[in-house]
Amino acid sequence: MNELHEMKMKTKILIIDDEAAIRQILAESLKDEGFDVLAAPDGPTGLQVLSDFKPHICFLDIWMPKMDGIEVLTKAVPLFPETNFVMISGHGTIETAVKATKIGAWDFIEKPLSLDKIGLVIEHVLKFRSEKEEKQALLNKLRQSIALVGESKSLQAVREKITTMAKNSAPVLVCGEVGSGRQLVSQNIHYMSARASKSLSEINCSTLPQDLIEIELFGIEKGSLPGIDKTRKGKLELIDGGTLVIEEIEEMPLVLQEKLVNFIKHQTIKRVGSSDEIKTNVRIILTSIQAFEMLMTNAKISKELLELAKSQLISVEPLRSRTEDILPLMIHFSDIAAKQMAAFRKTISEQGVKLLLKHSWPGNIRELKNFIERVYILTPSDYVDVHDLRFAGLVDKKETVASGPDSHLEMSTFREARAEFEKDYLVKKIQENGGNISKTAETIGLERSYLHRKIKAYGIESDN
Repeated sequence: MNELHEMKMKTKILIIDDEAAIRQILAESLKDEGFDVLAAPDGPTGLQVLSDFKPHICFLDIWMPKMDGIEVLTKAVPLFPETNFVMISGHGTIETAVKATKIGAWDFIEKPLSLDKIGLVIEHVLKFRSEKEEKQALLNKLRQSIALVGESKSLQAVREKITTMAKNSAPVLVCGEVGSGRQLVSQNIHYMSARASKSLSEINCSTLPQDLIEIELFGIEKGSLPGIDKTRKGKLELIDGGTLVIEEIEEMPLVLQEKLVNFIKHQTIKRVGSSDEIKTNVRIILTSIQAFEMLMTNAKISKELLELAKSQLISVEPLRSRTEDILPLMIHFSDIAAKQMAAFRKTISEQGVKLLLKHSWPGNIRELKNFIERVYILTPSDYVDVHDLRFAGLVDKKETVASGPDSHLEMSTFREARAEFEKDYLVKKIQENGGNISKTAETIGLERSYLHRKIKAYGIESDN
């Protein structure tokens, strides 16, 4: 009861009505309920009180002599977005109610006023505001959890671009190596935008069979193919109002890229097997493991699609090009690992930090994250030295290259030498195959699932 009373005391209500009796009765009744209430006799006065009082709820009469309620509402909604307006009228029409709702009114109440109806409307508004605040708090917490960690100039430039691009709904192209943070950039764009409360979904063109990509995107009509016994909606229809991240766009068949171009231009789709156009509003974020310059010369990518997205291009540099971000990331991932293991954050020796800073991190941020997790699992002490990092699988590539072709012979155990050789070999082959794991597995004669386990163990896990 005390909590309810406290909430009412914090709720400010304004009544704008030219009838003195209504202002008085309604104001006194709401004050008795514990609300903070003010009243205004006309539109111009009401606008001034709105500016000074900043109410949570405003009961606004439609028919007033100096300025009618619709005119007040039209001026007030853009100026006071945090106020919920409830229209009241003695001779309202459905047309007037619809007009008020389109302008931004929360509800419409007819005179003579029922205090029960007034109380119910206030209850609904407060419930909505409470849920909105909870959702905003969750979004703020989520935004913190997906924060881009680092202080390099290139990362600062990426943050600035995200802030700008989050304000519009035009397509975005994010380029960067495997593990560099493309997915995180895409998530930041969505959760900083007005679409944050809507769905964020993704599709990876390199892992999904090509004949299923179209169905996944656009859906399929019942009976259009053998075995399709019911209509299935695609992601572009299911997440209306949200954001779709299409990973490794260069692996999407060109004919589907052309359909995607059509969707971006017209925001309409046709399910497979149907000629009916469906209107849907989805923001598209494309990602690629290739640099933009390489995409421009790639015959597998639609030039029209690149043209639509190139004005909003984000290139995420590999970790080896922004070494000043390594230490902040180490601390960030250490905090996460310590929290997950209910342990104190480990202290890494000065020589250990130097070794980590010198490492080339071919798997980028993802490799660093996986490595820090391994350190926490494999090192029982709160102090981490060079030998602990070596034991967790770190080898300074610069040192091994400098020591010549027999560098693996300098390692203390056969297991270390074999692990380093495997890691170098896999990184090289994955890069040769453009990051495509299926193609890499086929080329080197390994099962795809076994290759996935290997690259995950070495902290160079690919997006697919």
